[in-house]
Amino acid sequence: MIYMIGIKGTGMSALACILKDLGYEVAGSDLKKHFFTEDSLISRHIRIDEFNENNIKDNMTVIIGNAFKEDFCEVQAARNNPTCTCYRYHEFLGKFMENYRSVCVAGSHGKTTTTGMLSSMMNESFPSGYLIGDGSGYVNKDTKYLCVEACEYRRHFLAYHPEYAIITNVEIDHVDYYKSKEDYRLAYEQFSENVTKALVIFGDDEEARKLKINKCHYWYGIEHNNDFYADNIVETSEDMTFDLYFRDKFIYRFNLPFVGRHLLWNAIGAIAIGILEEMDPKAIEKGLRNFHGVKRRFVIEKHGQNIFVDDYAHHPTEVKITILAARKRFPDKKIVAIFKPHRVSRVYYFAQEFADALKLADKVYLCDFTSIDDKEDGIDIDISYLQKMIPGSVILEENENGASQLAKEEPCCYLFMSSKDIYGLANLVKRYQKD
Repeated sequence: MIYMIGIKGTGMSALACILKDLGYEVAGSDLKKHFFTEDSLISRHIRIDEFNENNIKDNMTVIIGNAFKEDFCEVQAARNNPTCTCYRYHEFLGKFMENYRSVCVAGSHGKTTTTGMLSSMMNESFPSGYLIGDGSGYVNKDTKYLCVEACEYRRHFLAYHPEYAIITNVEIDHVDYYKSKEDYRLAYEQFSENVTKALVIFGDDEEARKLKINKCHYWYGIEHNNDFYADNIVETSEDMTFDLYFRDKFIYRFNLPFVGRHLLWNAIGAIAIGILEEMDPKAIEKGLRNFHGVKRRFVIEKHGQNIFVDDYAHHPTEVKITILAARKRFPDKKIVAIFKPHRVSRVYYFAQEFADALKLADKVYLCDFTSIDDKEDGIDIDISYLQKMIPGSVILEENENGASQLAKEEPCCYLFMSSKDIYGLANLVKRYQKD
């Protein structure tokens, strides 16, 4: 029996699905509250218990979600049981990846989408599986390549030893752990030493360009000083077309159904891996065109006169990109941003950047901190700290009153942005509007 503490976590639920599909007996525990990740667990009949130290039984393999500290009751029960074999999530995944030709996607932003693009593209030519940070995972007995989202949080990605790695950018995040840009870059340099074949790194990011990489590596982007670059770019509200060059040699003109410069960057990174693995460019294009997005990454729903966008944006750069993408996609709509932060240290450190990004919307609503890991010692702020920096912004309750207030903004494009469960508020708003 494999038992997973915190099974509803995005990486944990994806791993649970993979293990269940491979024939393992899997169960786990989490909060009773509904999370979007649990739907795939329920569909596979994976048992989900409420937290209780008595859930831990003899001879279990216990996988511990990284959000749970060593003093958590189930963690203590597992560690103290000599018949149990215990792993942290990243430790188990690192061992699991040894069974496949693996490609990791690391970086501050764009990991999830790039991993999704990569797996869709690779599967066009090779039997490929994936583990994505939106709770999605797939592997079968024929899988050859495994595409994995690799999170830098607390250097967890150092447990992985992939053949290839994509680094999408190196803009500092997780400032509760990383105290300087130099230490953040160092983590990626350490990660690069684990890569056995080659890295593909976003060369338009000035922080990434500061990396000291000893392993074989290639740069990608839209600037011509990259090894892989896009040129003659045409972007519309429906798609993008561009020429792809490798070391100044024309490879192929791609047409992809994506909107937004960030998706262009992500696509080039994935394409670079395909070229290095000698995939036919037409197969690369077909695989990317089969990519229809990942959960909670610019997910669009039309509801009457309104557009609802659900996005995981939780860093100021991501917030800015999401708002600009909405402007590009829906140029005639009023943009209403609803932002719920995660971790007080992130808001405190990036307050001005968050404010500048959110000001790009026509109206800004802010939800307060509610997660168990939001508060941190030494930083005593609430959402009003950010609200005071954005003239005209409004602090919003996540309840019927808040939903009614948002409903009055119609017609518009609502951008619900958070790494936490803000999508519940979006569903409340729809009840106040006509289909």
